[in-house]
Amino acid sequence: MSCETHVQFCEGLGVQLPGATHLVAMCRTESAAREALRRIGLVMSRLGLTLHPAKTRLVDLRRGKEGFVFLGCTIRKKRSIQRNPRWHFMQRWPSPKATKKLRERVGEITSKRQSGKDVKQIIAELTPVLRGWGNYFRTGNADRKFNQMDSYVVMRLRRWQCRRGGQRATKRPLFTGQQLYGMGLHRLMGTVCYPTQATPRRSSLSRVPENGMHGLKGGHMVQGCL
Repeated sequence: MSCETHVQFCEGLGVQLPGATHLVAMCRTESAAREALRRIGLVMSRLGLTLHPAKTRLVDLRRGKEGFVFLGCTIRKKRSIQRNPRWHFMQRWPSPKATKKLRERVGEITSKRQSGKDVKQIIAELTPVLRGWGNYFRTGNADRKFNQMDSYVVMRLRRWQCRRGGQRATKRPLFTGQQLYGMGLHRLMGTVCYPTQATPRRSSLSRVPENGMHGLKGGHMVQGCL
């Protein structure tokens, strides 16, 4: 946070800060990050608010040393594979907590208590859940996580099929992934939309730098929670 940047928090008529507000300040140096943390603390104290001591921290993002979780995304620098291995670019993907919540929801829909339903009914319940989760995370670097989640969903549906009717897996052929997708199951893989894909393409513009930074610059970060 530079000296020219002024951050103001105000509460007007009908406008109130929520009970728990999360914020991130990106800085180029550690000294700038510590100064940003000091200034944010001053602003908060004027409003009668305090930063949560356990959830407020400084993170060193240089060369992928550390990362942090913000709004359900894990944010961390990764080495460039296609360009120069010495270069690190900021990337983000679904956090472990966000992935766990989706797995739990998929597990509920495909549990043995749902064995009386038809497979198309199960798929109809799964599809909006998967599509909503995918739409939220698809603008990051989520290819690997999406592929893992697709495999998990297919595995859960095949396990549900084994339980259905009390028949063992050897009694009937299990569904293949292509069969399930043909019935309308939403597929996450292939839906990632990078910044340059969300806007009109220009042939002279490379998407690699944008994909690497995602608008986040700096070597140090202040993460705070009120």
